[in-house]
Amino acid sequence: MLPEMSELARAGLEQGMAGIDKSSVVKGQRSKTISTQFREIKLRIDTLTGDQLEILANGDMVSQRQIALLSVCKAYAFIRDFVVEAVREKAIVFDYQLTEGEYVSFFRRKSQAHPELENLTENTAKKVRQVTFKFLEQTGLIDNVKSRKIIPQLVDEKVARAVVGDDPEWLKIYLMPDMELVNRAS
Repeated sequence: MLPEMSELARAGLEQGMAGIDKSSVVKGQRSKTISTQFREIKLRIDTLTGDQLEILANGDMVSQRQIALLSVCKAYAFIRDFVVEAVREKAIVFDYQLTEGEYVSFFRRKSQAHPELENLTENTAKKVRQVTFKFLEQTGLIDNVKSRKIIPQLVDEKVARAVVGDDPEWLKIYLMPDMELVNRAS
């Protein structure tokens, strides 16, 4: 939902979030769908700093995608943890193939700490997996949901500064190794 996120960011910067018409951001849907999608987009947007919001509103497609990745990781700890603990760890050792087994292992580890994950129906757990991989594809962390090849990230300098200004630890979602994190944070 990158175009909608960018549109909401622009509208928010221009007129503030309070006066925004949901249907001007999310178009061509039923009223209930508009409300649900708007709520999800706003949840993500609300996690961003002013500098990050500015990039989402006015940056190029690559920097907008990188900020969208940040907003989703800030809004959803499960996805952030998967990116940092599974995808990043593989990228750091130059293993760029993400497998179904790695997702399953990650999910099982998280289930031990969060028993509520054990209560998900099979269909819901499958949907969470599908959405997670689709998100990775749409943000450019993997090539596609079928082959799941991890794509090394080249973080836009404006994005890097906006992230470091917030918290340098967030750079991990861009698959950066620890040494690069230290260099960028100083």
